[in-house]
Amino acid sequence: MTLSRRETMAAMAAGTAALVSARPTAAAPDASAAPLLWYRQPATAWTQALPIGNGRLGAMLFGGVNQDRLQLNESTLWAGQPYDPVDPQAKDILPKVRALIFAGKIAEAEALANQTLMAKPLTQMPYQTLGDLILDFPGIGDASAYRRDLDLDKAIATTRFDANGVTHVRQVVASPVDQLVAVHLTIGRSGKIDVDIALRSLQRDIEIMADGPVGLLLTGRNGASKGIEGNLCFAARLAAQIEGGRATHSADGRLSIRDAKAVTLFIAMATSHKRFDDVSGDPVAATATTLARVKGRPFVRIATDTAAAHQRLFRRVTLDLGTTPAALLPTDQRIAGSQTNDDPALAALYFDYARYLLICSSRPGGQPANLQGLWNDSLNPPWGSKYTININTQMNYWPAEPTALGECVVPLVDLVRELAVTGERTARTMYGARGWVAHHNTDLWRATAPIDGAQFGLWPTGGAWLCTHLWDHYDYSRDRAYLASIYPLMAGAARFFLDTLQRDPTTGFLVTNPSMSPENPHGHGGTLCAGPTMDMGILRDLFTQTIEAATILDTDAALVAEARAARDALAPYKIGSQGQLQEWQQDWDSDAPEQNHRHVSHLYGLHPSHQITPDATPDLAAAARRSLEIRGDRATGWATAWRINLWARLREGDHAHDILRFLLGPERTYPNMFDAHPPFQIDGNFGGAAGIVAMLMDSHGDVIDLLPALPKAWPTCRITGLRARGRCGVDLYWKDGQLDHAILRPELSGPRTVRLAGKRRTLTLKTGAPVSLTPKDFA
Repeated sequence: MTLSRRETMAAMAAGTAALVSARPTAAAPDASAAPLLWYRQPATAWTQALPIGNGRLGAMLFGGVNQDRLQLNESTLWAGQPYDPVDPQAKDILPKVRALIFAGKIAEAEALANQTLMAKPLTQMPYQTLGDLILDFPGIGDASAYRRDLDLDKAIATTRFDANGVTHVRQVVASPVDQLVAVHLTIGRSGKIDVDIALRSLQRDIEIMADGPVGLLLTGRNGASKGIEGNLCFAARLAAQIEGGRATHSADGRLSIRDAKAVTLFIAMATSHKRFDDVSGDPVAATATTLARVKGRPFVRIATDTAAAHQRLFRRVTLDLGTTPAALLPTDQRIAGSQTNDDPALAALYFDYARYLLICSSRPGGQPANLQGLWNDSLNPPWGSKYTININTQMNYWPAEPTALGECVVPLVDLVRELAVTGERTARTMYGARGWVAHHNTDLWRATAPIDGAQFGLWPTGGAWLCTHLWDHYDYSRDRAYLASIYPLMAGAARFFLDTLQRDPTTGFLVTNPSMSPENPHGHGGTLCAGPTMDMGILRDLFTQTIEAATILDTDAALVAEARAARDALAPYKIGSQGQLQEWQQDWDSDAPEQNHRHVSHLYGLHPSHQITPDATPDLAAAARRSLEIRGDRATGWATAWRINLWARLREGDHAHDILRFLLGPERTYPNMFDAHPPFQIDGNFGGAAGIVAMLMDSHGDVIDLLPALPKAWPTCRITGLRARGRCGVDLYWKDGQLDHAILRPELSGPRTVRLAGKRRTLTLKTGAPVSLTPKDFA
């Protein structure tokens, strides 16, 4: 049958209601058990629901008693279709905009840029929800002994309660092995399961129909956005396995099951997306094939396979920061009381949760984690839930390599490969340049033109920053074949800037123009400028890493010479009149209208780069510190997380920990532990986890820093399974605020310099031969 949009919206609204609260009588978990998020009541808001995902499919679980809702996502369901937003007249106007910027006529430059340089449409396509699975359970009534939890180790969500004298248990997994979501409903021996099952969606052209005697099929199409017509079709297919009882289909498109002892629901989802420029897939056939493969398979096997696939990644790292009685409280209560309670285990749970979220939202073969990872309940989410590549997408992957989740970076690498294709068109059409470019945002269709207005989007360095992640993935693995495969992407990004860098007529240095320090107006007519500090830092890394890659691969001598000359001519870091690291070429920092601006783009050289360090560049490190003092510690969720990492790089662990405590509090963390920008953005979760690592271990090149910013709040703890660059595992154990011992587990022979408390030890490591170090080894 076909439901009207009004009927569909009404059904979805009903799905958010009737989430019955329950008496808080559930027992607390063992604080030493597997990491759990747990609650004594159902979710009544999306930011209380619990996420599961397999890298492609995601669901948010509300845990209602009489009615439950699973909000569903498929990672390739975005608005629109393949499109090229570059304005062809941009190339002719670009020299005029550059001249206005060099002349200091910023307002005029922005006005002209907004008329002629920006993408058409001005906004990219949003990531969208597929819809909901609604489960109605007639006759349950009130519940007691209620508990819902998310096991981060087994990747399974469970709701349990008593009603009508029997225990109800509902379990949900998102299987990366079988590529589906599985829901398992069981009941105590004397009970029977009655459930009405519905699929709903706010997308267009929705059809919901019976699919065999115990199944449902929902099909539809995505919508248009900003004048780009939708051209994706999608399908969600459900199949039920029933022990006992009977199943019927109702006229309103629901599947009703009565008198069952157990019910397992398999949900497969797909779209017609095959690549950023190909939407010829068949989701109806794909979902049928998926469900055919699991027909008759018991839930326990699917859950076991899901746990095993998840644990292969999740169990590589363990973090123990100690525990207190606060760890026995439900998760929402721990977050609410985090600013006054002593709860070091909450930081460890936040760390574990971030790794769980990255595994669930970024697996090989899928899309990278977007602004909300994988989870979104809207057709028009905040900022389109896109890939914002002036910090947010990059921050998503900061914890990946050091916490042994290198596989999770693969979708990001694939994103860059595709951006290089679309970005080559943009470079040629808009700039008349070689290579490729991406500005501050992209989407499923890999749009690379500047969006959102010149004051936000005319920033050409997003693709270059992503290239540093390509290099990091190599630097941790030292895989020469991989390096050869990504070198053309790095070289293409470098060639773009070799063609487009401009000679500053005042200083003679090479600078980007037009550009900006992301999203921060400087108080001199707007946001546009020439050669912001962040650009210079990113390009130093891009040129240096491209030179090093070419040298390793023994190729491209001419490009190496060009890149070296350009790198040496970039505008240097400058210290301003406040003692701060200047954000712009001019000393404009004190004129900026937002002194506590969320972005700290000019501090890129301190983190994530290693260009500024307390040892090698103490004056610049002190200037970066002064900038942080001026900017302030409290910001939006992701910006707070960035500050943690920056203070850790300055080796001020107690300061970093104070900011972490704020991040973990109710202002910046929702009850389900999602980061609150607000609203929800997942980059704060990932950035916070990276900040915890940065306090405990750092590596650059062949140098490994042990406990560089250990806070007093974590006196006797341990972390195992960290990764340093050069394929080296690192385990750390410390006692009374001092290193007890560290174990290096090299997978690649070669020299390493290990630093502890200002002292260093150079070792020659051998593959497969662990090395134990104590403070005496640094005497």
